[in-house]
Amino acid sequence: MLVVAHHSSLAYTTFASFDKAAYINSTHPVVDPQRWIGLDIFENFNDIFFMSLMFLIGGLFLSKSFQKKGSWLFIRDRFYRLFLPFLLGGTALMLIAYFPSFYLSHHSISISDYIQDFFTTERWPVGPPWFIWVLFLFNLIFALTYKYLDKLYGNMGRKLSQVRRSIKIFFIFYIVTWILYVPLAYSVGMGTWVGYGPFDFQLSRILLYFGYFLMGVALGKANFNTTLFSSESAITRNWKIWVSLALFTYIFLTILTEFDILTNWVKTGKLVEIYGWLIYYSIYTASCVFSSIAFITTFKAIANKSSSLWRSLSDNAYLIYLIHFVFVIWLQFMLLPFEISPFIKFATVFLGALLLSWGLSIVLKKIKYVKEYV
Repeated sequence: MLVVAHHSSLAYTTFASFDKAAYINSTHPVVDPQRWIGLDIFENFNDIFFMSLMFLIGGLFLSKSFQKKGSWLFIRDRFYRLFLPFLLGGTALMLIAYFPSFYLSHHSISISDYIQDFFTTERWPVGPPWFIWVLFLFNLIFALTYKYLDKLYGNMGRKLSQVRRSIKIFFIFYIVTWILYVPLAYSVGMGTWVGYGPFDFQLSRILLYFGYFLMGVALGKANFNTTLFSSESAITRNWKIWVSLALFTYIFLTILTEFDILTNWVKTGKLVEIYGWLIYYSIYTASCVFSSIAFITTFKAIANKSSSLWRSLSDNAYLIYLIHFVFVIWLQFMLLPFEISPFIKFATVFLGALLLSWGLSIVLKKIKYVKEYV
């Protein structure tokens, strides 16, 4: 749901821009003239933590799966579950998704011109499935190195599972996050993406994503459901405190950004630039960690109360991730002529894309391959 909401908001942020010469350089495939700064705040909040959290979740259940299937079957399973859907999602689905962008750029409905532009000028835009090929690569590295690192994962997992104090788990996550993110982001730029064709990835965060993935592997090795993040652990019971800290830290970070406090201190000589940068990203790191732990503990706290609707959403989450972008872009495109509240547009796109991709996922799961691997 968070991913669908994130992409649904991007057409209506105040910083959104559209490049008609090459829409791949736009902030989003469709940009609406109706904007709302509240969606900037929502989008930025998500951007700080949710992809890191997804990579952590992506590593949680791998050890048990690997031990059950062995190296070859595990890699084959990952190929069918991750890489093939990536190729489909990064090509066929994105060809459907990005057509409105081509039309907005060229006011043409020529399919041949669109396909040529897609693979040349736009350099094969991959959209959200970029996450899947990177996760497949991490899975491949995990499988090929498992016999050498199994004991290390076990030791890391045991040490993490023995943590009882919330402040200690925060500092463990914080130190790991800071080391893996801040130096690289400073060196290459926080928003730097690189890649070839559909194989794009965010260079500034690649170490962070791999580190969170490995932390997920270690936590899974230690049966996180019955130890560190069990429903009865002190860390999970404090989920409301984690949520409060996540919101407070992000609000503080937003105030620093919106009022250019650190920037003005640097310009007036009150603060050395490198110190201002380190202060900002140290708070940014805290926001990432607090939000990640808040979402894990909140989910664990309410999971036992889940309904059949929630279980259906969980069962279809991966397919929703794969296909939602098509519905998001087309709904945003269809709403362009209407001069209504950007929040209403956002809510319409979010609910419409979620329900349509959810419903299509349920239908697609009747196909044997999809049901078994996706």
